[in-house]
Amino acid sequence: MPKHDFTILYVDDEAQNLISFKATFRREYNILTAQSATEGLQMMNERGADLIITDQRMPNMTGVQFLEEVLPKYPDAIRMVLTGFSDVEAIIDAINNGRVFRYITKPWDENELRMTIENARQLYKLQQKNKTLINELQSKIEEQDKTLKLFMKYVPETVVEKALSTEDSSIFDGESRDIAVLFCDIRGFTPMSEELSPREVVSFLNDYYSIMTEVVKKHGGAVNQFVGDEIFAAFGAPVAIEEPEYQAVACAIEMIQRVEALNKEYSERLNRPIEVGIGVNSGEVIAGNLGSEDRMEYSLTGDTVNTGKRIETLTKVQANTIYISDEVFQRTGGRFHVKPLEPVAVKGKKDKIQVYEVEVNGV
Repeated sequence: MPKHDFTILYVDDEAQNLISFKATFRREYNILTAQSATEGLQMMNERGADLIITDQRMPNMTGVQFLEEVLPKYPDAIRMVLTGFSDVEAIIDAINNGRVFRYITKPWDENELRMTIENARQLYKLQQKNKTLINELQSKIEEQDKTLKLFMKYVPETVVEKALSTEDSSIFDGESRDIAVLFCDIRGFTPMSEELSPREVVSFLNDYYSIMTEVVKKHGGAVNQFVGDEIFAAFGAPVAIEEPEYQAVACAIEMIQRVEALNKEYSERLNRPIEVGIGVNSGEVIAGNLGSEDRMEYSLTGDTVNTGKRIETLTKVQANTIYISDEVFQRTGGRFHVKPLEPVAVKGKKDKIQVYEVEVNGV
């Protein structure tokens, strides 16, 4: 910072002191003078200053009082006081409370004052540099926070949180996990979407996804994928939770209940009710990152996932139903009212599987 870019305001009720100060330092710094505290405040408002030097004993307002008046509006300005020995205690108190940078006794010594002013200039320069760095850092943090929030719209929030808390890349390595999976699909979505404009379809899906995602998160789950009008959620991956099967079924029941509220909102725009089918299964999956170097996503794979999807497709025979596998039934310990169905054959399974229908209002 060139010295002439450094502005000093000197306030003193004795005109001769003002003349002497300006004559001494005008070749090195940009000097402003004021003969009273009132004039000094006006000068600060009109032109500003990087360093304020004021005499302590002035009519109507002391130097410390003047600096206290200046401080709220101009906190970055360095503040110094010229004083006699009798005022030193008051000045030291002001220094301790951060209102004054330093004091100089009168009559001032030119070399001492010049050194003190240069120290103040260096301090001001350092403060401004730090302020710039802090502003740049804050801007970077806000930019990263914005990027992270955008990223979390495409990657399950729990995956991001675990990746940030993990020192290595193990979150992306495939691992075996025992979890519950939930599939929820809108019945008759294609004919329903034909009654809406493309913009309305997107708006509806966003409302639907927002509501259902809120319910999934409430029960400790994570939405793994949105596929068309289908939601695939996991309970127990990537973050383990207690009783994932119970939470998955409780989530499914609340999702059915929330569909009823969604129907009320869209009853005037749709000629048909919104209906869903939900399938829940549990068991071992491989959880990890799949894809290529250019594009990767957190995925859950295995027979548990495939069977969970097959169970969900069985609900097409009846609207707003929840089917669970025998594994889920066993692990929830009869805490839900269910009705056993006849063993059914599903694609990919050699033997028929036992499925139960959950009573939505029975817990």
